[in-house]
Parts: sequence; structure tokens; C-alpha cells
Amino acid sequence: MQLVPKTNLSPELTPSTEKIILDVGGMKCAGCVKAVERQLAQYPGVKNACVNLATEVAVVESEIGVVEPDALAKQLTAAGFPSQPRQSDEKLTDRTLLQDPAQQQRQEMLSARRQLVIATVLLVLSGIGHFGNFSGALLPGLHNIWFHFGLATAALLIPGRSIIIDGWLGWRRNAPNMNTLVGLGTLTAYIASLVALLFPQLGWECFFDEPVMMLGFILLGRTLEKQARGRAAAAFKQLLDLQPQVARLLSKPKIAGEVGEILEIPADRVRVGEWLQVLPGDKIPVDGVVVDGQTTIDESMLTGESVPVLKQNGDTVTAGTINQSGAIALEATRTGSDTTLAQIVALVEAAQIRKAPVQKLADTIAGYFTYGVLTAALLTFLFWYFIGTNIWPDIAMSTGMDMTHHLSTKLPTHHSPLLLSLKLAISVMVVACPCALGLATPTAILVGTAIAAEQGILIKGGDVLEKVHQLNTIVFDKTGTLTTGNPIVTDCLVLEEPNPVSNSQHLLQLAAAVESGTCHPLATAIRKEAQRQQLSVPSGDRFYTEPGLGVSAVVEGNLVLLGNWDWLLVHGISIDETAQNTAQALAADGKTVVGVAVGEKIAGLIAVQDTLRPDAKLAVDNLHRMGLRVMLLSGDTPAAAFAIAEQLGLNPNDVMAGVPPAKKADVIKSLQAPEIGKIPNSQSVVAMVGDGINDAPALSQADIGIALHAGTDVAMETADIVLMRNSLTDVVKSIQLSRATFNTIRQNLFWAFAYNTLGIPLAAGILLPSLHFVLNPAGAAALMAFSSVSVVTNSLLLRRFASS
Repeated sequence: MQLVPKTNLSPELTPSTEKIILDVGGMKCAGCVKAVERQLAQYPGVKNACVNLATEVAVVESEIGVVEPDALAKQLTAAGFPSQPRQSDEKLTDRTLLQDPAQQQRQEMLSARRQLVIATVLLVLSGIGHFGNFSGALLPGLHNIWFHFGLATAALLIPGRSIIIDGWLGWRRNAPNMNTLVGLGTLTAYIASLVALLFPQLGWECFFDEPVMMLGFILLGRTLEKQARGRAAAAFKQLLDLQPQVARLLSKPKIAGEVGEILEIPADRVRVGEWLQVLPGDKIPVDGVVVDGQTTIDESMLTGESVPVLKQNGDTVTAGTINQSGAIALEATRTGSDTTLAQIVALVEAAQIRKAPVQKLADTIAGYFTYGVLTAALLTFLFWYFIGTNIWPDIAMSTGMDMTHHLSTKLPTHHSPLLLSLKLAISVMVVACPCALGLATPTAILVGTAIAAEQGILIKGGDVLEKVHQLNTIVFDKTGTLTTGNPIVTDCLVLEEPNPVSNSQHLLQLAAAVESGTCHPLATAIRKEAQRQQLSVPSGDRFYTEPGLGVSAVVEGNLVLLGNWDWLLVHGISIDETAQNTAQALAADGKTVVGVAVGEKIAGLIAVQDTLRPDAKLAVDNLHRMGLRVMLLSGDTPAAAFAIAEQLGLNPNDVMAGVPPAKKADVIKSLQAPEIGKIPNSQSVVAMVGDGINDAPALSQADIGIALHAGTDVAMETADIVLMRNSLTDVVKSIQLSRATFNTIRQNLFWAFAYNTLGIPLAAGILLPSLHFVLNPAGAAALMAFSSVSVVTNSLLLRRFASS
């Protein structure tokens, strides 16, 4: 039996936590995200909570059986964020079907468009009355101040009503958000204008157009943002659409041409062991094995290969692939959430929740952002009212600031210190929106991970993207990773000393008997060679495997050992000079040498050679061109490892051979340690590429673990990136895509911070004394809307990577 490191299995055998997924509504900005996370973290039994603004999903890690999902959702709903638990397929109810997130998103989009249409009509009417000289002759009423009072009132009561109410509720809950800022700004502008209208003796100007324009621009930005976010999620939705909905259940197996009753059922209701019929053109409903018929399957969604694959009795098929040419019957082996496709979807969705560490700064700031903006607005008002207008008494409002004074109010107007201070404070509140800050990371991760999944690359989170961006060293396992993993026996030599083995065929028979107890690639090669020579393989018992060293079993009454020199020496087997010289000669040719001992004597040598993957050299060359250090890590002999390294063009100093599995993680750890002679505390950021159970500790130790899908489940579970197509060129592509995605995250965060860094001082009037320029409230609203749309649009530009 093959030994599995206990550390990799014990957490799964005795889990102490469970994950609860909630669909959360009502989030408008990064401040809302922080408020939701704070609410969840305060709930008893919750250990960790992560919320994604772009996908409107919360993932809660809690103690098993302590937290009730419905109660958790109820608390969030009471806090102003309508929520519901994400139900499993077995627990779907009519209620959850009615509240389907996709349907809910469509309804929200329709509502947003209706509000935008109303706001646009009001904005156009306000603009015509404000700017249009010809409107005086055609529609004299458009210039009347009472008409503009009506437009502003309608704007607040119809499209602005939900914004004001949500902002007020956020204020009451001590969690002010973007709507709080916008609502406070529009109401302040409206009330100030209303006071000027009702008390003309004050001589204030009316600026009823400002609330109308602010709401119009904000609703336009939100609608464009929702559309962009929908496009950002399109790739993930396409992945979801791959999941089959219906399966044809055979009531009894097809035997001797007999077909039982066929019943159509939901694909998620299929159970392991049931037989299903799949007709040409159908999607394979579950993972399974073909038990009857022959066909070709389009597996491009999984492997990227456009050429259909022939499938017949005994071949495996994967859910979501498409049956092309013939009707088949299959037996279900994995169903529901256990299918390969379901696992891919789950990994991608989980990846979109996991945040990059760089987002922590944004989240921390967002939690206090609204309070900071309100403080800045208050300070702006106080400065200009008590200090600024006294230092610069002759300041005149800029054109952008006082456009509304041209309205036919027939009232004497002047720019009082109070109105000037109010307008500047309003501009500060409106321009400073944490929405772009909240969307910067999740939208880029949403697009990047979905594109990667389309190309057969599963990246498990934003934290992985950030580490890949810092990567400078990549270590490859040899057998099964750089090589095909299908070695062949090239030599079977019987040593000349007194020997219990009569000839090479007898030696191969004994070796095949011992290797029947393990599934290592070398064991497979020995067994296949015995089959090729049509040799009978004797039975054995008391099988034992020591990963990376060798195997043993009792065959024909003798203890037979197969493995490397260390394995034989541990068991007291002496190795003479002739055997060593022969082994060295074989290893010099790049062959892996296995020693065979029978009883207490070495009986012979078996040489096995693995071939390089066709894309290995190209992948290594591309990684070198990217400036990465490429290294080879192998448990094989130095001679065999150096032979492979020479074919790949690797530096001999970058080859680490003869490393047993238990020490591979230590090698990775040593590479990560600060290098002597370099900057103190500097270290290498290391990626490990592997496929086997022996690689799992090293994959876990590495900063980035990359596993081939053809490898073991333990390796894929441990890895940060899984390559579904088993192509080494996808190692290059995964690094390039990760770098591109993280660069987009940095660009988005830079823009979000730069926008506020520039926008708030402009809105506060920093250029007013010198250039007589200030950002009026309407302009601030337009700039705020543009910032959110630009961040999401920049994330969508990652789609270019998919077409490159």
C-alpha cells in the first residue's frame, strides 16, 4: 500500500468548520462590504467571513452545527442587506427558486433602467430650461424657477427616493454608505434652494438643477456599472451553463439488446451506480463509465482540444462534455457536486471570493471611508464659511459653480458665504464615493479567474494572483510532470554472481509480482513489460511501499526488494562494485535504475526510461524568457536528472536530484529562505509544479503550488493552481494570466485612490482662490459615476487575454 502523509488527510477526516454561502443584496460600495463582514463576524460561532461586492456573495466559515444559515441571513436582512442562504440541490424549495439570483439581477437591472429613464427626462427638461435660449420662445415655462423646483422635487421623490431611504437607513444603523453621501448632498442642495425660493429677502441663489443633475449622473453611472458587472460575470455564467440539466435514467440495464423504460430526471438527482442513456447531441449529465455503445465525445470544454475523442466500453466520460456521434449507456461514478465540472465551478466561485492581500488596505480604508468623507465635508464647510470667504472676500463662483443663477427667478441673488460653503461641502460628499474602491479587486478577479477556467486553468483566489505576480523561481518535479509519466523498460540485467534468479525473464516476473502492489509509474512500466513478453506473474503477499525509496513483497517464499540503493542498503543488501558500475553506465544514459534483491542478495538491475513531454522544452524556454529561474527537483539519480536537464537546457546548478519525497518540502523551504549576500530578509518566491501524492508536501510548502489534473486528488487539493489540460505550456499561460489580472487589480486600486486623492481637494475648492475653478456638485456626481464605470471597464479589458 502507498503511504499518504497524515497531515494532508487529517483535516479532511475531522473537519472542525463548515462553510455557509449567502446571496446578499443591497450592497452599493466597499463600505457596505465592510458593514456586512462586520455583521457576520459579530455573529456567535462565526470564525471568518468574506464578502464579494461584484458577485454579491458572502462565504462564512463557522463552527459545525453552531450557526443556522437562515438565522444568519435573517440578521443580515434586518441590518438592511436582504440575504438568503445558498441552498444545496437537495434542499431547493419554491421560495429559493422564486428568488433565483439571476432573475433577481434581471429585475434589478430593469428597475435601474426605469429610474434612469425618469432621471434622464428630468435632466433633459432641466437642461433645456437652463441652457436653451430658444426654449424661451417655444416653452416660456421652462425658465420659471417654480418649474425647476417641481423637477427637483420629482427627482427626489421618484428616482432618488430609494437612494435617500437607503442612505438614511445606513445612517441609523451606524453604517453610512455611498447612498448616505449622495442622499445628504442632494437633500442639502434641495433644502438650500427651497429656502432661497421661499425667503427671497435673503438674496440667495436657487440651484434646483444640482439635485436633478446629481441624481441623473449617479443613476447613469450605476446602470452602466451594472451592465459592465454583468459582462464581467458572463464568463462564469457560461461555465455554469455547461452544467447539464436533464438525464435519461434507464430503469434497468441494457442487457442483450433489451432497453428498459427511460425516465427523464434532473441531472442533479442521479445517484452513483445508476445507468443513463445519452443520445447524440446530448451533454453528458454526470461523470461515468461507458457500459454500452460507442461514440465520439467533444471534450473541448475540459481539455481545449477540438478533436473529438473516441469512447467505448470501459472508457470514462465527464459531465458537461458533448456526445456527438452515437447513443451510449453509461454508469454514473460521480454525481452532483462531486463531478469534475461541479468541482471546477465550485473552485472558480470560491476563487472569486478569496481576496488578494492588497485588497485588505482598501477594505480597511472603506470601513471608515464614509465617516472620513463626512468629516472632510464638514471641515470644508467650516473653513470656507469662517475662514476662506474672509481671506478671499472677492471670490466669485466659477462658471461651473454658478450656472443656475441665470434662471429667471426675478430675485436679487448673490453668492453668500453660506451658499458657497454649502456647495463645496456638497461636492465633497458626492465626489468621494467608495464604490470604485470596492469594485477594484473583485471585478478583476471575477473576469480573470473565469477566463482562466475557460482555458482549463483553475486559479484558487486573489491571494494566489498576488503571489504569482511576485514569483521568481519555479521548480518542476520530473517524473510525470516534465516527463510523460509512462516510462518503458529498456534493460533487464541479471548479475553474474551466484544468483537465485535464473534469467532476465525470471527477474522480470519477480519484479512484476512485487510491483503489482503499487501504482507508481516505474511499477506500471515493469508490469507492462511483463505483459508484453507474455510472462506469467506469480502471486505475492505482505506488500509494502516506502514512497521515493522502494517496495517489497514475499514472492515464491522469498523476500523480494525493488528500489534505489538507499532502499537496498537499509535492508542490509550489499552492492558490489560491478553492480554499481553497471548502474552508473545505465544512469549516464538518462535511465532510472531499479535494483532487485532476492533474499539477502542483489539479483539484477532493471533500467526504465521516461520520455520528455512534447511541450516541456517550449514551456521551460518561455519561462526563462519571462525572467524566471527554472529548477528540476527529482527523487531519481543525479545522472538521470542531469540527462533530462540537458535536454531542457537547464543549468546544472538548478538540478536537485536524489531527493526523497519527505525532503522535497525542505528543499522548497530552503529556496524560500533569504540568500546569503543579498538584501537582508529578501527571499525567493517559489512555485512548485507536480502531479503525484509524493509532491503534495512540496506543493503545500511552496508559495504557489501548481498541479496537473491528471495527478492525484491530494496534489490537486493542495495546489493553488490546477491545470485541467495537463499541458506544461499552461504553466506559462497561468503565470501570464495571473500577472495580467493582478496588474489590472493594481491599476484599478490606483485609479480608485487617485480619483479620490484628486477629486476631494478639487471639490473642496483648493483651486478656487488661484484659478477660480471648483468642481460643482453635478460635476462631482458625473466624475463619481465615471470612476466606478472605468474600474469595471478596465477589468473587462482582461478579455483581450482570452483572444490573444
